[in-house]
Amino acid sequence: MAYQPIGSYAMIGDMRSAALVNKNGSIDWLCVPRFDSPSVFAAILDDKKGGSFQICPADDEDGSHKQFYWPDTNVLVTRFLQPGAAAELVDFMPVGDGSGFVEERRQIVRRITVARGRLELSVRCKPAFNYARDDHQAVPVGTGVVFHSANAHLGLASSVPLRVEDGAAVATFTLEAGETACFVLRELDRGESAGPDLSADEAEAAFRETVAYWRRWLSRSTYKGRWREIVDRSALALKLLTYEPTGAIVAAPTCGLPEGVGGERNWDYRYTWLRDSSFTVFALLRLGFTQEATKFAAFLHDTCARPNPDGSLQIMYGIDGRHDLAEEILDHLDGYMGSRPVRIGNGAYNQLQLDIYGEVMDAIYLFNKHAQPIGQDAWLMITRVVDWVCDNWQRKDSGIWEVRGGPQEFIYSRLMCWVAIDRALRIAQDRSFPVDRVRWAGVRDTIYREIMDKGWNEERGAFVQHYGSDTLDAANLMMVLTRFLSPTDRRTASFLNAILQSPDKGGLVSNSLVFRYNVEQTVDGLRGTEGTFNICTFWLVDALTHAGRFDRRLLEEARLMFERMLGLANHVGLYAEETGPSGEALGNFPQAFTHLALITAAINLDRSLDAAA
Repeated sequence: MAYQPIGSYAMIGDMRSAALVNKNGSIDWLCVPRFDSPSVFAAILDDKKGGSFQICPADDEDGSHKQFYWPDTNVLVTRFLQPGAAAELVDFMPVGDGSGFVEERRQIVRRITVARGRLELSVRCKPAFNYARDDHQAVPVGTGVVFHSANAHLGLASSVPLRVEDGAAVATFTLEAGETACFVLRELDRGESAGPDLSADEAEAAFRETVAYWRRWLSRSTYKGRWREIVDRSALALKLLTYEPTGAIVAAPTCGLPEGVGGERNWDYRYTWLRDSSFTVFALLRLGFTQEATKFAAFLHDTCARPNPDGSLQIMYGIDGRHDLAEEILDHLDGYMGSRPVRIGNGAYNQLQLDIYGEVMDAIYLFNKHAQPIGQDAWLMITRVVDWVCDNWQRKDSGIWEVRGGPQEFIYSRLMCWVAIDRALRIAQDRSFPVDRVRWAGVRDTIYREIMDKGWNEERGAFVQHYGSDTLDAANLMMVLTRFLSPTDRRTASFLNAILQSPDKGGLVSNSLVFRYNVEQTVDGLRGTEGTFNICTFWLVDALTHAGRFDRRLLEEARLMFERMLGLANHVGLYAEETGPSGEALGNFPQAFTHLALITAAINLDRSLDAAA
């Protein structure tokens, strides 16, 4: 099977794991039992060895496909439209209130119904356990098949008879209009059977329970603005990226998808970055989802209570809170369209990235203000973290983009150290907590003066990437969003204008899309190019919105840029990490960073437009 565009996938999940389903009816990515477990389907990383599970018309050459989510849910519908016949495939991972069909172990329900005419259909399920490193046996059991490998086991229950061919469960069958076939893929223990297949009534009950769960959850959203459909979809995607047992939030459910096809910028994002997760909490709080924010706050507290021996925090952790995320290269996989190496684990986990302290403190500040007041234990943890920041903020680090070209004095890292201390001081003031205000305020003010003195390049009329450089970095847009800079400051207008220039003129914007930095002018230790960064585009929208409260021209530019960006979502409203030169999705998919920035930009833009009106 040929590689499919990254943007041609949709995601289903159950807040433990997630699967990517292509418009052609093929599940090409799934890890069980957790996001960070070894894959059982990975055709998206190797179309020959990776494994997949496809249900589609037996002859699909003259057909077309349409894929969408059932309204207000994460239940996926794929329609196969052919001359004289049509079929509908419904895919979901059951979730609900614990009754009915919902179980603790992972399972995927796939139900295909012929809506018109008579259609010959085919199914082929061939797992490739442990990133296609482990052999397996496929054993027929009744009408289903059980797959056994050394350390993992799956069962495929089917309402139509399956046979085994070359380690795969396969079948060809015909359905008339109104007839349905159902398949349930389950995680098994050794020695278990494939489990019972579902009757049409049982499949319908599981579908309805899952639909009801997602609608109940989404009904808690407080957003009623102009872009409700895409904001709701982003919220649903963020919920799917939450690991329910701990409240951790993965950056993306995938690994190894390239930032440039054929290049080496291929990373594993199935972990919880303190930065990404803190931004996500901010977005969910803005939508009224305080329960998710509370759960992540507990995860954050437990994580910060177990710092490294020197008192520092890691930039990322496992979804269970583990510290060791050692990087490994999977040489046996070809990579997406030849993009190698394919990496699991993430070698950046032990980098020094000072900005994470600001994002964490900003999340705690907002949680204390909008969700629930923090207690004494949390304040003691904050005190330890901020004292560490006061002692270490002057160190060089690897920056938000995790460059592998050596540490620098990045402006964004300095900025977020300022944010960390500032937000902690605000919490102390609000709650009358004991604190060494003189020391903390003194360090905060020193950081501010240094950024203004060393970070501003008068010749460029902009804040630069790091001290001594003359190139721009989109992360510095957060100066406006964190209120470090006033939206009416002359530097703000000048900096935004510099960013808005095209790359050949020293800026970062191409057709309203924003590069994170200029790869030709930044030593990041990597070869190749990359696309525009979607989160940076939404950051620029947000910064223009802040400045646009005092300049209607900038507000209109923010709206136009935002709405252009909405047109680059894929067919089901999902975004990858980056957008390529032809509008194609690049990088791991879907990306939490992108969706949380969309939510925040939409909320702020709505408010500013309402105020302007």
